[in-house]
Amino acid sequence: MDLGIKGRKAIVCASSRGLGKACATALAREGVSVVINGLDASRLEAAVTEIRATTGGTVIPARADINTPEGRDALVAACPDADILVNNNAGPPPGKFQDWDEAAWMGALNANMLAPIFMIKALLPGMRARKFGRIVNITSAMVKSPKFADMGLSTSARLGLTGVSKSLSREVASDNITINNLLPERIDTDRQKFMAERMMKSQGISMEEARRQIAASLPMKRFGTPEEFGGTCAFLCGVQAGFLTGQNIHLDGGSYEGIV
Repeated sequence: MDLGIKGRKAIVCASSRGLGKACATALAREGVSVVINGLDASRLEAAVTEIRATTGGTVIPARADINTPEGRDALVAACPDADILVNNNAGPPPGKFQDWDEAAWMGALNANMLAPIFMIKALLPGMRARKFGRIVNITSAMVKSPKFADMGLSTSARLGLTGVSKSLSREVASDNITINNLLPERIDTDRQKFMAERMMKSQGISMEEARRQIAASLPMKRFGTPEEFGGTCAFLCGVQAGFLTGQNIHLDGGSYEGIV
């Protein structure tokens, strides 16, 4: 399927590895010029080399901390006329409610709500003027199913972003701009390695057994792949998804138990 976005420009935040890198790769494969972002210079350059070799696409590195105004300004300056924005950022670690002080809450809100909001704010006027825009926020399955109290920092901050995005999506829809959220769970990235390591320590089991237990908890009995996630993101950025906006889309192997 031709997604109709060849020649478009994109910024993909936190994309030197993991889900962000998967989204950048999928967009580059569709002929989109992609700015990828990260803090580690060597990892960022390695990602650029890999994506270029895999896709033959145009990939531009931007080393910047999107949790700071200066970092966001640098990222926007790398592609001020972006047609596509994929918001992504590392989430806070799991913890206990009683242990989270004001600094922990403010850090989560800054990284997982305010940073993406300010990226949207910076790029939205250009999208509206050009009458095309695709904004995809990578959030979490916990946004619709907050079943783990230890993920409260991440869930709360991402719920704030979800609320802003929903209301804003209605305002900008007539300018051919869509805003959707991708809600991953159990996609096979470094995050899942981290979660498996926690299980190893708490249960005294091997990495293999921890991963087996995690996979067994899903109806599909397997982890999702970054390629599946990136492909879904690219589709949301394509012309065929132009009538789809304001939605929260689970990529979770069927684990969400709700109807809506």
